[in-house]
Amino acid sequence: MMSLRRAEARHHDPHRRRKVWRTFDPRDRADSLADGFGAIEAIDENRLPPRGDVPGYAAEQAEIVTYVREGTIVYEDAMGHSGAIHAGEFQRIIAPLGARYSEANASRIDWAHVFQIRLRRTAVALESGREQRRFSVAERRGGLWLIASPYARSGSLRLHHDTWIYSAVLEPGQHVVHRLTPGRAAWLHIVQGEVTSGDLVLTTGDGAGVTAERSVSLTAREDSEILLLDVVEHEDRGL
Repeated sequence: MMSLRRAEARHHDPHRRRKVWRTFDPRDRADSLADGFGAIEAIDENRLPPRGDVPGYAAEQAEIVTYVREGTIVYEDAMGHSGAIHAGEFQRIIAPLGARYSEANASRIDWAHVFQIRLRRTAVALESGREQRRFSVAERRGGLWLIASPYARSGSLRLHHDTWIYSAVLEPGQHVVHRLTPGRAAWLHIVQGEVTSGDLVLTTGDGAGVTAERSVSLTAREDSEILLLDVVEHEDRGL
């Protein structure tokens, strides 16, 4: 079974300092995907003008994975930590409860393209921390490359959730298959390009949740980049 979220159906938040597209909008209670998908609470795409900021938040010990696709993002938190995330780098953070965390485009002239994946707060308190790593296009080309996972498998970022995040950069005609074990589901997000999954065509900004299936199978119709998140099918939300 597949739950489809077309790019144009995402919540668009135009702002003088940024452009944001939210795959899941908790304010739209008529939407069956308002609360996310499995452990995924948010997938936000941000296009930031020079010096534009990523929407801020008061952290709730949620795990957040930031992917900078274009440009450089500078960050700072209430604990005095600061640094930069460059194009092709992924960062996983757990900020102290209630602490402020800010991110902004470092450039004075160029726009930045940034994705943020927010996983749900867990019932168990997590130790705050930050981890950052570069995964080159060459590594991600032609197949699914593991970006983040429990226990930092295969050199990936370490997640406390039972969630596996993959990235792939595909050329036209390239085909990938991701197997789903019983009790698992997957969310597919098209960062750029066009792919087919069965009879379904997905284009830039589209997303799709796959449940009660043995695998996710897709073929690129043009140069494409995707994110795939493998999650527990029925996430406990009673926190």
